Amino acid sequence: MKYYKSERICKICKSSDNLVSETLSVCVNCIRKEPKKTEKYIIEAHKKSRSEFDLPPYPPRAKDGIKCKICVNECQIPVGKKGFCGLRKNENGKLINLVGKSAIVNWYYDNLPTNCVADWVCPGCSDSGYPKYSFSKGPEYGYKNLAVFFGACSFDCLFCQNWHFRYMAEKPINIRTAKQLADMVDIRTSCICYFGGDPTPQMAYAIRASKLALEKNKNRILRICWETNGSMRKSLLKKAIELSLESGGCIKFDLKTFNENLNKALTGVTNKRTLENFEYVASFIKERPDSPLLIASTLLIPGYIDEKEVNNIAGFIAKINPEIPYALLGFYPHFYMHDLPLTKREHAFKCKEIAEKAGLKNVKIGNLHLLS
Repeated sequence: MKYYKSERICKICKSSDNLVSETLSVCVNCIRKEPKKTEKYIIEAHKKSRSEFDLPPYPPRAKDGIKCKICVNECQIPVGKKGFCGLRKNENGKLINLVGKSAIVNWYYDNLPTNCVADWVCPGCSDSGYPKYSFSKGPEYGYKNLAVFFGACSFDCLFCQNWHFRYMAEKPINIRTAKQLADMVDIRTSCICYFGGDPTPQMAYAIRASKLALEKNKNRILRICWETNGSMRKSLLKKAIELSLESGGCIKFDLKTFNENLNKALTGVTNKRTLENFEYVASFIKERPDSPLLIASTLLIPGYIDEKEVNNIAGFIAKINPEIPYALLGFYPHFYMHDLPLTKREHAFKCKEIAEKAGLKNVKIGNLHLLS
């Protein structure tokens, strides 16, 4: 879809200097500087995106509701209603998981090397981790990744590149047990990667399935990896870290923004837990220096993830550990931000330069084919 700048002006500052998505109606500068004025537009945008899928417009906060502690939202769910992720419900005063100990999930095999967010540093696609965590010194040709796609999320990204996950619950074939997933690991499977949606709402399932798979495949390489918004509670994250450290896998954090109000505008949720959890994972890097444990990525959304935002994200990462790999990803118009253009090539390369100037030593531009 083409973008016509003259047809989009910010409803707060009335300026057309920045690209403005019709869904949000406000520009990045006003989102950062005028949180009270932009709040109503942000709330309305997420109400619209979630009503289509019968999901709560925001995390419920019922005073008499039951509290779910799985993620940063900590929904207080009233009787007869669902939480923000749509997986948990208050039935007669009892919090239940709508699919029990199973998960809304699908999977497929992806031959290595693949287009993993961490492809230039992970043991499956690069020369890191050999021989302890990789079958070859270089890309693992002949092996494959078991890509596990979850059908729920703790965020509501208006730009979601995988928004179709919201339809997965409608098909019984997508409700599967942990054993079914573990049994999919065959002799050519060298890694399992959880993504979606997001693993966060169904972390307990992923942890169980990972343990079963590792037990079944003792004394051989099987990496456990995660691609996540990082909003899970710390006790679940700790178990994920342990699994990845032990197996040679990595944890890929999608740092969507640095500014909290911008995160709320784009995803409906705060990023405070994400940033805290990122620092927490980073504290374990020294325990396995031979293959990166933690990788960060940011989607370069035109008009919203600008040079200032990348500078702040990169500065945050560099203060923690400048060796942490960082991927800048090209944007494709999707979901409720389908009226924005592709990321411009010059913007992507300028952001790379900025991230490196902020102190990061390993920055890559991903999805080069999407740049305009």
